[in-house]
Amino acid sequence: MIKLQNVEKVYRTSSIETLALNNINLNVKKGEFVSIMGPSGCGKSTLLNIIGLLDAPSKGIIEIDGQKVESYQDKAVAPLRNKMLGFIFQSFHLINDLSVIDNVEIPLLYRSTTAKQRRELAEEALEKVGLSNRMKHFPKQLSGGQKQRVAIARAIVGKPEIILADEPTGNLDSAMGNEILNILQSLNESGATIVMVTHDDAMAKRTHRLIRLFDGTQVL
Repeated sequence: MIKLQNVEKVYRTSSIETLALNNINLNVKKGEFVSIMGPSGCGKSTLLNIIGLLDAPSKGIIEIDGQKVESYQDKAVAPLRNKMLGFIFQSFHLINDLSVIDNVEIPLLYRSTTAKQRRELAEEALEKVGLSNRMKHFPKQLSGGQKQRVAIARAIVGKPEIILADEPTGNLDSAMGNEILNILQSLNESGATIVMVTHDDAMAKRTHRLIRLFDGTQVL
């Protein structure tokens, strides 16, 4: 489902060059739940952003569902991102002025769906994460765990085959973190391929496979 060959990412300024990722080779099979771990600054989020086509590698080859990414221009990758990928962020990235259900509908605005279809899909996604009773609430009225569940609903509303989660339990207490991971495991059991960045060994142990990074290099 995801294939990276000899991927490298270098950040350059006028005075310094930083090697963020070095010679990454990674294969994630359809239906796998993979966790990425490593110390702060080792390249975990950079790797996730490259897998998610939010950033372009300096060199190397990326394939998503057997499709080689030839161009990283927004026009080229936006349709693939919108169809294949769902994103969950540590800091939720909800829009405070929009209701819960309107936040969840956002990815569908870039598809050829009617307002009725968007509403039905958003209601279905919120039901999956146990927030059907919070549809008309606003983010400021929710707990951290509820906000993360809204973020998960937004990530899955378009029924993506791949879910990318960047520290999805990082801002939550252990009980709520376990609840969020239970939801991710349920989505994985329903067929989603998931790649999750985490600092939490307990969370990583509940996934199928662990990838470790150190100073931008894959060590496991």
